[in-house]
Amino acid sequence: MNATLVKLVYDVDIQGDILPRFDEILTAEAISFIKILHQKFEGTRQALLEQRQETQRQIEAGVPLTFPKETKNIRTTDWKIAPIPAYLEDRRVEITGPVDRKMVINALNSNAKVFMADFEDSHAPTWAGTIQGQINLLDANKGTISYQNPTSGKRYKLNDNPAILFVRPRGWHLNEKHVIIAGEPVSASLFDFGLYFFHNAALLLQSEKVPTFYLPKLEHYKEARLWNAVFTFAQEYLNIPTGTIKATVLIETITASFQLDEILYELREHAAGLNCGRWDYIFSFIKRFRNDPNYILPDRSAVTMQVPFMAAYAKRVVQVCHTRGAHAMGGMAAQIPIKGDEKANVAAFEKVRADKLREVQLGHDGTWVAHPGLVAVAMDVFDEHMPTANQISKTLPEGIITESDLIAPLKGPVTEEGVRMNIQVGLLYVSAWLSGTGAAAIHHLMEDAATAEISRTQLWQWIRFAVKLENGHTLTPELYKAYRAEEVLKIEQQEGHPTTWIAQLPRAIALFDDLVLKPDFTDFLTLEAYNFFE
Repeated sequence: MNATLVKLVYDVDIQGDILPRFDEILTAEAISFIKILHQKFEGTRQALLEQRQETQRQIEAGVPLTFPKETKNIRTTDWKIAPIPAYLEDRRVEITGPVDRKMVINALNSNAKVFMADFEDSHAPTWAGTIQGQINLLDANKGTISYQNPTSGKRYKLNDNPAILFVRPRGWHLNEKHVIIAGEPVSASLFDFGLYFFHNAALLLQSEKVPTFYLPKLEHYKEARLWNAVFTFAQEYLNIPTGTIKATVLIETITASFQLDEILYELREHAAGLNCGRWDYIFSFIKRFRNDPNYILPDRSAVTMQVPFMAAYAKRVVQVCHTRGAHAMGGMAAQIPIKGDEKANVAAFEKVRADKLREVQLGHDGTWVAHPGLVAVAMDVFDEHMPTANQISKTLPEGIITESDLIAPLKGPVTEEGVRMNIQVGLLYVSAWLSGTGAAAIHHLMEDAATAEISRTQLWQWIRFAVKLENGHTLTPELYKAYRAEEVLKIEQQEGHPTTWIAQLPRAIALFDDLVLKPDFTDFLTLEAYNFFE
C-alpha cells in the first residue's frame, strides 16, 4: 500500500510506502506527536540554521571565534549537571553503527558497555531503512529482536547481557522529506527522536532504564537549548518526569568547542556527557575556514589527535566535562579486523591500542570502536588504566586551553597519494551511501559520512587555492579530473566491492565532481545526496 493514500493525521502527508510492520511505528498517535513537535519547534530550528550562516559570514569577515562574552558567568561559576543514573556510570567502551537489524544484534552482543544506534552518519536515510530501524530498536528494547540470514540460515538473537542502547537522531540541518506537515518537510531530528521516544520511553522505564541519546553536530549552545526544550516538552507530553532523558552531545564542530560549558549548562537536567567526534570535527574545521589560505590542512592521514588544535580540543572536553560532573567520551577507532593478512591485522590493532591508551591517560571516561572485533582491545586498555567506573573525579589535565589553541593552523604537505585517497574514499563512500549503505568498510577502515565530508572538502579547498602538491604539480580542476579518472578505473578493477556500489558509481562521480569543482561550497554532502532517494 502506498502511504500517499494514507491520512493518519490532518495536515500530515506520509510520502513513502507502508511496508510490513511500518504501521506499528507510524501510528496516528505517534504521528500526532511528531506534528506537535514540528509546530512547537520548527520556527526555532530554522532560526538557528540561519544563525549558522551568519556565523560563517562573520568568520569570513575576519571576526575571530571566541568564548561567548555573554556566558562568562556560566564558565566561571561552580555548577554540575544532574546526577548520572548508576547503570550509566561505566561507559568505558562504546560501539557505534547503523540501525540494520543484524548489526543491531551484533553490536548489542559485542560486550561493549554501550551501543549507539545511528540514524545519522552511518545510516543512509532511505525511507524503508529509517522506519525499519525504528522497528529494530523497538524489538531490541522488548528483547525480542532476532534475524535469520536468508542465504545461510544462521540465526541471530540477543545475549543475556546486551549493551545499553543509545540512539543518535539525525542533525538539525536535515529534513525527513517523506513526512510533510502543512506543506513543510519535518525535521529529521524531531522525526527520529520523536518516533523512538514515543514508542520506547515507557517500555524502558518499566525495565528501570531511561531513554538515552547522542546529539550530533551542534554548532551553538542555543541548539542545545532547543534540544532541552524538546526533551522537556516530550517528557511532559508522555507524563514522564523532567530529567528522565539522558543525552551525550557529540562535539563535532569547531564552534561548539568554544561553548562546552554552555552546552552542558543548557542540557544540565538531561546531560550525560560530551564526546570527541573527531572526524566531523576535522570536517568542520576545514569547512569554517575554507576561504582562508592560512587554514589549509595537509593530508587527512596527517591530521591526528596529536596535532595541536586536535589535542587542545580533546583536552578541553576532558577538563570541562570533569569540572561539571559529566562523562568525557573519546573518539572513534575506525580500524576493522583484516582477514588474511596477520601482519596488517596486528598493526591495525596496535594503532587502536595506542589511540585508546592516549585517551585513557588524558582522562577520557570511555571510547568508541566501529567493529565488535575491536571491543576487547579497547576494553583491555581501559580496564588496565581505569579500574573505577569512570575517572570524572580525577585530577584534570594541566594547562588552560586558549581560544588560539583551538584554532592553531596546521602546516604540512599535500601529497598526490593524499589527493588520490580522498578521491577514492569519497567516490566509494558516496556509491555505498546511494545504494543504501551508511557504514562502509573501505581499505580496512569503517568509513561514514564524516570521512567522506573530509575527503570532498579538502579537495574543494585544495583546488580553490591551487595547492602545490609534494610532487611539484599544482592541483587544478584538470589535474583532479585526471586523477579521478584513474581512480575510477582502479575502483572498477578492484575486487570485493559490492555490485550495488558499482551500480551507483556513475551517479557518485557526477555528485562528487559537482561538490568538489563548483565555486560555491555545499555545507553538507548528505543534503545533496539525499535528493537521489525517492
